[in-house]
Amino acid sequence: MKILPILLATAACLFAQSPPNWDRWQFLIGDWVGEGGGEPGQGGGAFSFHPDLEGRVLVRKNRADYPATKDRPAYHHEDLMVIYPEDSTARAVYFDNEGHVIHYATEFPGEGTVVFVSDARSAEPQFRLTYTKLGPEKAGIRFEIAPPGKPAAFARYIEATAHRK
Repeated sequence: MKILPILLATAACLFAQSPPNWDRWQFLIGDWVGEGGGEPGQGGGAFSFHPDLEGRVLVRKNRADYPATKDRPAYHHEDLMVIYPEDSTARAVYFDNEGHVIHYATEFPGEGTVVFVSDARSAEPQFRLTYTKLGPEKAGIRFEIAPPGKPAAFARYIEATAHRK
């Protein structure tokens, strides 16, 4: 009976996969702080991208604070995104303090740019989040929304820049 645990541990090691290659993501790894504009208004916040689970996933944590305007009170936004390898690319799942859960595919249209595009669902808006390297310590962020059933009609919701801490 003592041999069974040894055999199971050996089998698990044989099937263990090496961590994914996150080279394309290196320009985002770290802690960032930024200010932005666009709707819903001026805001400030910070985000981070860090490997987790021994490098098998990337975890993005984000927070943003928006001041009160004449139309709405100040509010605080927090979200968490887990990026994981799937086939030859990466996917992500997003959660926020407003109760949203969004599943994303990723695209790399060029070096230093990653685009998250939410899965299309006929009755829900579609989301696109783009990070672009603007320099060694600077990144651009653009978040866009398309109406349900109109994936070609993305419109800017938030645009910002961030600087590495």
